[in-house]
Amino acid sequence: MNTLELIHRYYTPGTEQEEILRRHSEDVTQLALRLVDAHPELSLDRTFVAEAAMLHDIGVYLTDAPGIHCTGEAPYLLHGYLGAELLRSLGLPRHARVAERHTGSGLTREEIAAHELPLPEGCYMPETLEEQLICYADKFFSKTKLGQQKSLEKVRKGFAKHGEAALERFDALHERFGAGLDFIV
Repeated sequence: MNTLELIHRYYTPGTEQEEILRRHSEDVTQLALRLVDAHPELSLDRTFVAEAAMLHDIGVYLTDAPGIHCTGEAPYLLHGYLGAELLRSLGLPRHARVAERHTGSGLTREEIAAHELPLPEGCYMPETLEEQLICYADKFFSKTKLGQQKSLEKVRKGFAKHGEAALERFDALHERFGAGLDFIV
C-alpha cells in the first residue's frame, strides 16, 4: 500500500494542510516502528503499524481546525471517527479501527456520555496491540510543533487534565510499550 498516494487523494501535495498531516504522521510512524522493533516479544505486525500510523489522522481535513489549516465542518474530536468511515469505504477496516480508537488514551462510553462528546455511539478504546501502540506513539507529537517529540512528563501532564482514568490508561500503555526505553524520556 502506498499511504502517501492514499493521503494525496484527500490532501493536495505541497499545501500547509498536507504538510502538517504528513509530517505529523511520519513522526508518529517513526516512533511506532521504533516501539515495534523494541518489542519483538509482542510479534506486532510491522507493515500494518507503518500503514495505520500514517493513516490514523486522515480524517482531520473534515474538521474545523483552522490552526492546522482544516476547514471542514465537524468538530475536531470527530477526526478519528470520520477518518475511520473514510478508511472503511476504501476497504481498510483494520486501519479504520486505529483511526477511530487513537483519540486520547481511548474514550469510554461513560466518558463520552458524561462529557456529552459529539461522537456516535461506538467503541473508541484501542483493543489490539497495534491499535494500542499507535495510540501511544501519537501522544508524543502534536500537529502544531512538527518534528518535536514531547517528553513523557509533558504527555502525562496533558492527560492529567482529562481525569484520572485517562491518565491511568496512558500509564498502562506506557508500561506496556515505553517504560525503560531511552527514546521515551
